[in-house]
Amino acid sequence: MEKTSIITLPKWLDDLIFNEMGANYCRQNANMTNIDDDKDRALNYLGTYFPRSYAEAYTIFGGFFQKYKDNYNGKTELKIFDFGCGTGGEIIGLLTAIEEYLPEVQTVEVAVFDGNNNALRLYERILETYKRKSNLKIQKRIFPIVIDDFYDLSILNSVVTGKFDLIITFKAICEFVTKNQFENINPYGHIAKIFLPKLVSNGFMVLVDITIYDGTSDEWLPIKMDNGLNEADCNIVSRNSDYNQKIYITHSQAVNDVTKIAWRIIKNV
Repeated sequence: MEKTSIITLPKWLDDLIFNEMGANYCRQNANMTNIDDDKDRALNYLGTYFPRSYAEAYTIFGGFFQKYKDNYNGKTELKIFDFGCGTGGEIIGLLTAIEEYLPEVQTVEVAVFDGNNNALRLYERILETYKRKSNLKIQKRIFPIVIDDFYDLSILNSVVTGKFDLIITFKAICEFVTKNQFENINPYGHIAKIFLPKLVSNGFMVLVDITIYDGTSDEWLPIKMDNGLNEADCNIVSRNSDYNQKIYITHSQAVNDVTKIAWRIIKNV
């Protein structure tokens, strides 16, 4: 069982999203999808889910970089792709972990995909602020592409070029599941098959999702995730030990706000 993680959102980040950008924390916000969010709903998402994603990424990658630090010895540059970045909480959490645990890394290229332009504008503002505070040289690429079904992934696959050290997706695949956009194809396995070839040798893909029961597919999402990754013959090297992992995040609008996630780390061989 993992040690309970309790994270506090950095003050500069708290001030930025809540005081300067007008984010709203909605404790009862049960909406899992943000692809169609207008500006106001994007600010609700920013105040509710951005801190949770930050805490999730910082927790997962803090442990991951300590366990696999030898994999990054002598590495001064990392290339990252985020499938479904939303407002970018996981990117900021990941960058924070890189600075703390991988001191040799000097340059990070971050490529992100999302279909919601309101969320992407919020992400860009936060990333630009982080860049001014960071010792890292951060380069960015953004792919504002809407994915309606698995056929559209071929478009994304053709424009996302190059190889990546890390490919991540945080609480994005559940949107395809709940909308039944992949028909009878398991989206976790399908997305893994699409993007694993874009990893460098010994690169890693990190899948994180919520842990609800999905009535559309009549299955718990972590079970659906495992079934899909098994079908894709993925080399899972790390995962949360129980049905889900609880991570707590404290910020100016909430104390110990809890997020429950399932995560799997896949190594490219």
